Amino acid sequence: MNNENSQLWQRLAARLRAELGEDLFTSWFGRMELESVAGGRLLFSVPTRFLKSWIESHYIQKLKAIAETEIGALDSVVLKVRGAPMAQRATMRQAAAPASTDSGLSEPRMSINLSAERTNTIDESQSFETFVVGAANQLAHAAASRVANAAPGASVSANPLYIHAAAGFGKTHLLNAIAQRIKTLNPQRKVMMLSAERFMYGFIHAIRQRDTLAFKDQFQSVDVLLIDDFQFLQGKTMQQEFCHSFNSLVDTRRQVVVAADVPPSQLDSVDQRMRSRLVGGLVVDIETPDEELRHRILDSRYATMQKADPTLYVIPEVLTLIAQRITGGGRELEGALNRVVAYQQFNHSPITTDLAAMVLRDAAQVVDAGRIKIEDIMKVIGRHFNVAKSDLLSPRRARNVVVPRQIGMYLSKKLTSRSLPEIGRRFGGRDHSTVLHAVRKIDDQMKSDEKLAKEVALLIRLVEQA
Repeated sequence: MNNENSQLWQRLAARLRAELGEDLFTSWFGRMELESVAGGRLLFSVPTRFLKSWIESHYIQKLKAIAETEIGALDSVVLKVRGAPMAQRATMRQAAAPASTDSGLSEPRMSINLSAERTNTIDESQSFETFVVGAANQLAHAAASRVANAAPGASVSANPLYIHAAAGFGKTHLLNAIAQRIKTLNPQRKVMMLSAERFMYGFIHAIRQRDTLAFKDQFQSVDVLLIDDFQFLQGKTMQQEFCHSFNSLVDTRRQVVVAADVPPSQLDSVDQRMRSRLVGGLVVDIETPDEELRHRILDSRYATMQKADPTLYVIPEVLTLIAQRITGGGRELEGALNRVVAYQQFNHSPITTDLAAMVLRDAAQVVDAGRIKIEDIMKVIGRHFNVAKSDLLSPRRARNVVVPRQIGMYLSKKLTSRSLPEIGRRFGGRDHSTVLHAVRKIDDQMKSDEKLAKEVALLIRLVEQA
């Protein structure tokens, strides 16, 4: 978003806040961005298809009217999903066409019976049997298994169970696995699995229907609640409603499992009391898989593909190449394997390692050094270590300040294109030799201190997601 668009969006956001209130604005417009203004057309982007559909169904005319008060008559206001391919966007526009063009009071076309979530969102292919366990995810797998195998009403310390990891590392897989195992062992237990956005959608719909009591009642009969993408829960009223349902379940010894991209301490939009309840159970993370685990994940995906198509064959050296090149989770690995297989099938010839390297030349995960700012790193470091930015920039030599400062310098060197002198200036006017010392010290300590290495890996992930 360029500066001109940013200023326009700030003015539009202020008008929307005034008309809708802070909670509704945060829930539906908090992650919207203004992409362009050209030819009488205003283009906005949102991160999910769900938000696009809801805003188009309920707020598009209001958004257009408010925009026209700022910049004059418009032919259209268009929404897109950030990162979606053009063909997919066209399909989404057709599928999510608004049911009404009034000022936001029309009813959505989809049903809001959350009880349907108990069956129709569980992916049977994502079970404990298909989850590949390694050093990066064994704790999360063990905790999920313990919850899934617990007898009804049994006292477990992992309540709530909070699983956090980067996208594609297996959080949703474990939620599906828990749901399936519980339904297999105890079919009478009522399991509800839904996303934070689905919860928000249901609550807003219940408010419009003046039927919030029925919405609340759906949670009171649940034995196990599994909620995904918790980082998307927005709005004070929304959080209060979830907190009420959450407390009711946990206090009556019914199981809650939460999955999110970040640890509870990094849920900046969530109330402190809710964060405190989340850390009251068991918090586990899934780390970046090492090459050995990535190779085993690939072997598993390849075996599944071969069952569907026995004629498929990829030489072992190509699988090794993918495991070395792709440093993300199962989703990225499977995508790379699909890419290689598609190339092989389209060209009707076996693929070599050289050809595979060519096919994957733009697929390896490489940090965009131009996107990450030193300011972003300082914010993440400050939140993680509970250290004020002023302390990071100060001459203070206390250990609780020096270590975060050195890690901040290390991350700035590794994740940005800034020079050592520039990093030193940004960290309180320090000399480049001080930065070099910090980088070398953290590098050396990580080789022998596994806890520090894991902490730095977590911080890198948090910075990349900031």
